[in-house]
Amino acid sequence: MKDIKIFSPATVANVSCGFDVLGFCLDTVGDEMLIRKTENKGIFITKIEGYDLPLKTEDNVAGVSALALYEDAKPNCGFEIEIYKKIKPGSGIGSSSASASGAVYAINELLGKPYNKTQLTRFAMKGEALASGSEHADNIAPALFGGFTLVKSTTPLDILQLPTPSELYATIIHPQIEVKTSEARAILPNHIPLKDAITQWSNVGSLVHALHINDYELLGKTLNDVIVEPYRSQLIPSFDAVKKAAISIGALGCGISGSGPSIFALSKGQKMATRVENTIHDVYSKTGIDFYTFTCKINTEGIKVI
Repeated sequence: MKDIKIFSPATVANVSCGFDVLGFCLDTVGDEMLIRKTENKGIFITKIEGYDLPLKTEDNVAGVSALALYEDAKPNCGFEIEIYKKIKPGSGIGSSSASASGAVYAINELLGKPYNKTQLTRFAMKGEALASGSEHADNIAPALFGGFTLVKSTTPLDILQLPTPSELYATIIHPQIEVKTSEARAILPNHIPLKDAITQWSNVGSLVHALHINDYELLGKTLNDVIVEPYRSQLIPSFDAVKKAAISIGALGCGISGSGPSIFALSKGQKMATRVENTIHDVYSKTGIDFYTFTCKINTEGIKVI
């Protein structure tokens, strides 16, 4: 192949209790990217549509990620990247990770797949660091692996694929405000009470178990964040009202998607997920803030070739 077009999906990171380690992949919403081989060596971003982002390779998360792979692979060619950006930067549903993971996935395909998904995650983390100030993989991993993932370790990098219950649906509400990941990380405490840490890792362990045994009720009980959400929720207008409404109507749980401002809810079945979407739509329509909502299944495939 000399060129390839891909769909790089949006993702939800943290999943309430799993700060920096848990994530899942969304369906239907994502960026499209076109990558082609060139005779001129190097990485070149030639086109970006949708949002005003830098074309300079070293200033773009897709470019930085692609360069990390390129410098390791040392191919006898170059690559041009076109980005059709449909995930708003700063939305909290993995905008930067979609660009970063999409770039390395596509180049790997064009080179004949010399790298596995874990190696691709490592390259993409370089681009994610440009956007957030730190290398983390909780958005990148689900985009590349699909479904639910757990980052067991970053040194060395170790990604675990988790099962995805077949009737699980996600509902997302995205207020049209921006919360920068770097700023959302800056407000977090450096130290936490031991009792909160115990509660948090108990929820993470229980969530992983719930996914393995398809226990929706247990899953709902685990979607509780006692460490990060109390701080970051202050950056999202009407977060508490949205969460209360979603759970009262029947959502399994509700929390901040990544660093926000998007909010996610998980439900059993599409019918319930749609009810949750309608409910939180009604709640947020009273805020005067522009927003949009959508409901989709969990994407178990990850990045797709179009």
